[in-house]
Amino acid sequence: QYEVVRHGHAEQLNDPLNPRVAHSPVGSSSVCHATGYEVPEWTQPHMDARPGTIVEVEVASRALRRTCQVQVYLPARFRPNARYPLLVVHDGSDYLHYASMQTVLDNLIHRLDVAETIVAFVNPGDRLVEYANSAAHARYLSTELVPSLEADFPLVGTRGGRCLMGSSFGAVAALSTAYRYPEFCASLILQSGSFVFTDIGNDHGGGPVFEPVVRFVNRYRAAPRRVADRIFSSCGVYEPLIIPNRSMLYTFEGAGMVVRYVEARDGHSWENWRDRLQEGLSWIYPGPQKYFYE
Repeated sequence: QYEVVRHGHAEQLNDPLNPRVAHSPVGSSSVCHATGYEVPEWTQPHMDARPGTIVEVEVASRALRRTCQVQVYLPARFRPNARYPLLVVHDGSDYLHYASMQTVLDNLIHRLDVAETIVAFVNPGDRLVEYANSAAHARYLSTELVPSLEADFPLVGTRGGRCLMGSSFGAVAALSTAYRYPEFCASLILQSGSFVFTDIGNDHGGGPVFEPVVRFVNRYRAAPRRVADRIFSSCGVYEPLIIPNRSMLYTFEGAGMVVRYVEARDGHSWENWRDRLQEGLSWIYPGPQKYFYE
């Protein structure tokens, strides 16, 4: 990765001699694969894995004052007379596009690593507002979105059958929703959460957009409480967020929650979050094979 400055204007350029790039909504960047790294085979389409279906639904939200578009994944062997757990994924379109999550679900369900699950991929309006400890967003998830999905799809419909998931600011949105509605969901998947806090003073270095996040995380760290039964948390060791995520591990455990915490030699990227999906999903909603062997 190069940064070229001309007349005070900085431009970042990928390494022209490096064919490996990581993609994100804001563009691409060059990456270096360490010795031994391989893209997990379950992130690639497999002939034997029957594809699930994604249906588009609309949810009119009074809390957010807009109509929300939601993509709902139904597993390949979906049956209307069955009952399925629900996973709600923040930044859903990005997980589908940059983390190959539909392919990942198809493969992990086919391999019996993950239970057949209905997955709701949700997207924000103003991400830095709705995902930064927003009461309106939490109200939308708990009192509008999920009740609507449970009315239209054959879901388990209990706390134990609900999980919220997100990365970066999306992880903050998942945690803050569970904080406001602790009886809502039993599980959380938090990837590289933007859990910025201050121990002394007010200088957190994140800028104005982080102010509501810092206030929330400071408040939660000062008075931790159980907001879910289980949390899968992951972070890359090369991320600036590694220290906050390590710190939150002890906060979560101290509040009485069971936590599986995973670090990877990776950065703040969709490839990092994609590569942790098997471990996270199979721990939260294990399939028959996981039940048998573990």
